[in-house]
Amino acid sequence: MIHRPGDQPVTRRASDAVRVPRRNQPTRLVAVSLVTGGCGLVYAAYRGYYGLGGTAGMFGTPASPAQWRAVNLAAAAMLLAVALLPVAALPLWPRRWPRRVLLASCWVLAVGFVMHALVSDIQRVLSLAGVVHLRYPFFTAIDKRAADIQDLTFNEAWFLAEGLLWAVLALMVLGPSPARRWWAGTAIAATALLTATGVLSTLHVIGRIIIF
Repeated sequence: MIHRPGDQPVTRRASDAVRVPRRNQPTRLVAVSLVTGGCGLVYAAYRGYYGLGGTAGMFGTPASPAQWRAVNLAAAAMLLAVALLPVAALPLWPRRWPRRVLLASCWVLAVGFVMHALVSDIQRVLSLAGVVHLRYPFFTAIDKRAADIQDLTFNEAWFLAEGLLWAVLALMVLGPSPARRWWAGTAIAATALLTATGVLSTLHVIGRIIIF
């Protein structure tokens, strides 16, 4: 770069490492945002189905059908909000402060969803092996094997996929920068710590802890 006489050197702040997506990136960013939102809508619809009284695919008898419906409707509402967020965020990424909030939200969702999937997958495998016995407070009668298999193949597969998609969104926006390495490093560390805590709680090495 050629500097003219009198030009002052430009210093960059660490916060500037988080860059606005360039013109050759929106297509990928929009695509991943739509996939992330679509994935969320699928699971929101699934929980909403049971919230509205659906029974197909159930593996037990709820102790209180009204409570079961209420829990699923609340979950569907939260999942719907999560599903709409990546698309609603698209016009906000170029703005500095909204971008910071969105990156923090991506971090929380990625860590929370991936940790949930890992802990629950380990619990279900241990349950199938007869090592642990999981409690089902919402059911009076339940097919535990069917519940374990359904959770492994659908519920936790969704949590893992959704968490990874939120991570991909954040990493795409951050680009190759120190901020990207910090985001990924802290997310991996937090996920590992929370997963280890959940597994130790499952094995009764430490007290019962509800993480997510």
